[in-house]
Amino acid sequence: MKKAIEVKNVYKSFQLADEAVEVLKNVNLEVEQGDFISIMGPSGSGKSTLLYLMGGLDKVTQGSIRVNGIEMQGLDDEAESRMRRKDIGFVFQAYNLIDNLTLEENILLPALLEGKKKKDAVKKAEELMATVGIIKRRNHTPKELSGGEQQRTAIARALINEPSILFADEPIGNLDSKTGNEILELLRQINRQNGITILMVTHSEESTRYGKRVIRLKDGEVVVASPVAV
Repeated sequence: MKKAIEVKNVYKSFQLADEAVEVLKNVNLEVEQGDFISIMGPSGSGKSTLLYLMGGLDKVTQGSIRVNGIEMQGLDDEAESRMRRKDIGFVFQAYNLIDNLTLEENILLPALLEGKKKKDAVKKAEELMATVGIIKRRNHTPKELSGGEQQRTAIARALINEPSILFADEPIGNLDSKTGNEILELLRQINRQNGITILMVTHSEESTRYGKRVIRLKDGEVVVASPVAV
């Protein structure tokens, strides 16, 4: 099976006054194409930091991260930005939608910034809106949407450029349990039907059952990497 992500001997530290605070310590991880991994651990264990490093939103202090066979540390800013736009999608706890744009315009924005023809982008957006169940709300603005609808919009936006990898940082953190389960089911459907690799940071043990594997972090180190019990 092709490797989507390879993390080797990764360390990450931040400078706090005169002291270097180590957040990740010698993390090693392989993610196969089409996998759905939940990353768990207590607050401060380095979950989100690891996600952002793999997604190219931050740089490692030491070690190597390869995404789709490409060494992230060897990319200049332009090449890294291009990879994030084309190969990677992001979904966050805060939906990060633009308030004065409609649902459809929010979804279209990454495709238009990438230079895709509007006609093709609109067709893809319509397909995604149908998939995530929000096409009837396409002309509404974010303030007119529920939390679940906003997160569905954010997921469609993350998929508009057809990435091979989707990173989700606490995607149901602002949602009630029923809506949260619907979003997790949607992510599982996208993983199974489209073969998109998903890495999801979560605090919820129940959420892990929607994925295939669980990576547990403690004090910046991987302590358990195991398949989900069926």
